[in-house]
Amino acid sequence: MSVEVGSVAPDFELQDQHGTPVRLSGLRGSNTVLIFYPLAFSGVCTSELRSIRDEFAPRRDEVRVLTVTVDSIFALRAWGDREGYTFPLLSDFWPHGEVARGYGVFDEERGLALRGTFVIDGEGVVRWKVVNPIHSARDTAAYTAALAAIS
Repeated sequence: MSVEVGSVAPDFELQDQHGTPVRLSGLRGSNTVLIFYPLAFSGVCTSELRSIRDEFAPRRDEVRVLTVTVDSIFALRAWGDREGYTFPLLSDFWPHGEVARGYGVFDEERGLALRGTFVIDGEGVVRWKVVNPIHSARDTAAYTAALAAIS
C-alpha cells in the first residue's frame, strides 16, 4: 500500500527518542513534514537530518517535523543527543517497520525504510511526497517549496 498525494495521511503513534508517545493526528492544525529514513548514525541519514535541524528547527511555529526509522528509542536518543536534534526521532522498531509499511516505504528485503518524505497539511491531507532509494539523499529545498505551495 502506498500513500498518495491527496489522501488522508494514515494516523499512527510511535515513541520518540525520549520514550514519549507522539501521535500524527495530534499535530492537526499545523503543516507537518514526515520523514522516513533507513538508519541512525549512517552518513546520508546524518547529513539529511542535520539539514533538517538547521533549516526547519528555527521554523518550529510554522511546520512540525517528524522523523521515523526502525532503530530503537535508545539508539535514537544517543544519536539525537550527539547531533543536537530537537525534533522527534520516532522509533518504528516494533512491530518492525509497521508505520513505514503503512506509508509504502518499507524495504522488506533490507528490513528498513526507504527515504520517503510526506508533506501533510493542517487537515491531515498529504499534499506532496517523494520517495528516494536508500542511498540517494533528498533535497530539503523541495520540502520548502512544497510547504510554500500550501501556505
